[in-house]
Formats: sequence, C-alpha cells, structure tokens
Amino acid sequence: VQLVESGGGLVQAGGSLRVSCAASGRTFSGYSMGWFRQAPGKEREFVAAMSWSGTRPYYADSVKDRFTISRDNAKNTVYLEMNSLKPEDTAVYYCAAARRGFRVDVSTEVDYWGQGTQVTVSS
Repeated sequence: VQLVESGGGLVQAGGSLRVSCAASGRTFSGYSMGWFRQAPGKEREFVAAMSWSGTRPYYADSVKDRFTISRDNAKNTVYLEMNSLKPEDTAVYYCAAARRGFRVDVSTEVDYWGQGTQVTVSS
C-alpha cells in the first residue's frame, strides 16, 4: 500500500482544514486507517483512526469534538476534517494503515506510512 497525503497548509486559529490520504496498491478496504502528527521536537502522536469497515472512529482526547475522520473505500481515500484549529495543532500529519488484527493507533503496529503533509495554524 502506498499512501499519499494532500491538503495541508496554513490556516488561522479557529479555522478549518481537510487533509486527504489516497491509497494505492493492496485492497484498501482491508486496512484500518489512521492519522498521526509530529510537531517539531516532539514524538509522533496518534490523532484519529477508523476501522477497516468504516465504523468505530476514535480520537485522541486533544482533538475529540474538533476533528473528524472518514473514509471512502470506493475512492481508496481517507480524510481528516479539522475544525476549530489551534496553534498547538501545528505539525506534520501522517496517514497510516494497519492490517486487520493490528492496531492503527499504535505506531509500532502500523504497516504503511505516508510521507506527511504540513499543517500550520497561526495565532
């Protein structure tokens, strides 16, 4: 599976942004998909994930009620809609894929990573 993110950019605090991750290669629908982020000088952290069936999305506490993950298996694409953005959301956002039986919210169980897309939130 190859993952390619897009949609990052610069936005003011309180604004919204949607990042996308297009997958190619193996059967996309067989993978749980997720998003991580890494800010300068910090470790990569889990943001949001969705199971292979498209149900049961779950989020890090820091983004709950502000971010929404969704997937379109027909388009082999997963999205992260980010609302009420804060300067502390500034990071490189990475798409992740994990096979069934593995946890996509645990970085060591991720099978595939995208190259990342920069999201910058100005105050």
